Amino acid sequence: CVAVFTGKANCPYYAKAELLADYLQANLPDFSVHKITQHPDKWEQWLHDICETNGWEHRRSPIIWRELLDRGGRGLLLGGVNDFLEYAQHCYGITSKMLSEEMLDIAEENLQAHIENEKEEEEIKSLIKPLQIWITSASAPICYHLIPLLANGEVFGMTTEISIHLLDTDQFKEVLCGIVMEAEDMAFPLLRSISEHTVIDEAFIEADIIIILDDVLLNLEVQSLENYIREVSEICQVYAPLIEKNAKSEVRVISSGKTFVNLKAMMIMIYGPSIKPENVIAVATSWELAAKAMLARKLNMNTSGVKDVIVWGNITGCNYIDLSHAKLYGYDCAIWGPANFPRPLLNMIYDSAWIHSEFLSAQSSLSSRVCHCVGMLPAHAVATALKYWSHGSPPGEIVSVGILTEGQFCVPKGIVFSMPVRFQNGNWEVMTELEINETTQELLGRLAHELIQEKLIALKEIKEMRPYGADEITS
Repeated sequence: CVAVFTGKANCPYYAKAELLADYLQANLPDFSVHKITQHPDKWEQWLHDICETNGWEHRRSPIIWRELLDRGGRGLLLGGVNDFLEYAQHCYGITSKMLSEEMLDIAEENLQAHIENEKEEEEIKSLIKPLQIWITSASAPICYHLIPLLANGEVFGMTTEISIHLLDTDQFKEVLCGIVMEAEDMAFPLLRSISEHTVIDEAFIEADIIIILDDVLLNLEVQSLENYIREVSEICQVYAPLIEKNAKSEVRVISSGKTFVNLKAMMIMIYGPSIKPENVIAVATSWELAAKAMLARKLNMNTSGVKDVIVWGNITGCNYIDLSHAKLYGYDCAIWGPANFPRPLLNMIYDSAWIHSEFLSAQSSLSSRVCHCVGMLPAHAVATALKYWSHGSPPGEIVSVGILTEGQFCVPKGIVFSMPVRFQNGNWEVMTELEINETTQELLGRLAHELIQEKLIALKEIKEMRPYGADEITS
């Protein structure tokens, strides 16, 4: 048989019965013990439930019973500590002479051990609990390419399971269902679940991460810039209160897409004042990577060897690709060095006319190239930003991210502006130690002006907003 000992973790009488039971188990071949401790705050309810289930009458800690494993049915109640002492004396001629002080000391140790075990179990459960990821405008091609990157373990780690929620309008329900079926068929080991959602009130429930992919189709010959800014504001006016209501308090929001990436992040913060500003970023990685690729082609080298290219300003608007801190690794030239030996990029491009004419003037074509990509590049950009946010960016490397400004680099406060950051310990910080020249500083002022104008237009339009219905999102 197995003797089951249960009691309050800080009960001295449980401690006395427990130690006697340990002695019997160590010295008797057929005596086995199973222990269950309960926190003092949970004991009364637990005792009531176990007695009601088994039809027992018992009101104190501990409660002890025998499990008759070879007979089945409910256990045989022995009673409390005095009943067990009598049982041990009668059956085995053994009793306990433990003093009251010893009982109290062991009871205190039991309580501390119980609290530590509960904490450890909670930590294990938190590791098992999947990360809840919501993706808006999920019918977009970028989402299709993003799902495998999120589910293969490289972004959040090989021990973190995820649940993906795809949100879009009802007209894209079939598309979402197709994506769900295909993702399920791929049997990603870390993808706990994937589901589609078209009812706006259900959006962002228990969200840990929200990826906003909503875009507007720009055609300034048809509509004015003000109307497009209004569309963006209306989308964020719907999302932000739902994020505050349904998502977790530490939710992270990532703004991506082809248009108004900075503005979307800004509007989420305006309409969701309780959302922490440091938890909202706009992804500039697509432009950063495209610029590196263009430079690598010029230098006839691998793109991965180009580092520390900075994207300043309005990510999907007027921005500046800054090469003053850029470095090359593994570049084949007259100077040799170890693999981790960097060379200043500007020293390696001897054709300065190309930089000031073709490269800088090509930024409009660079933007067009990024905006017309099918989805692999922006998906990789979002996944990279999330990976850095979770595990840190490579030591010493610069990452460009749109963040809410606080006056860094003399950029006016209160706009979302792309600037150099590093990710570390689950957070990001602006690399304010970087030096910038007067020319760059002047450019930053002009870039900030565009974003300030966008913000002013959006704030002006707030009073004229047309709220959506309860069950529909405008794409």
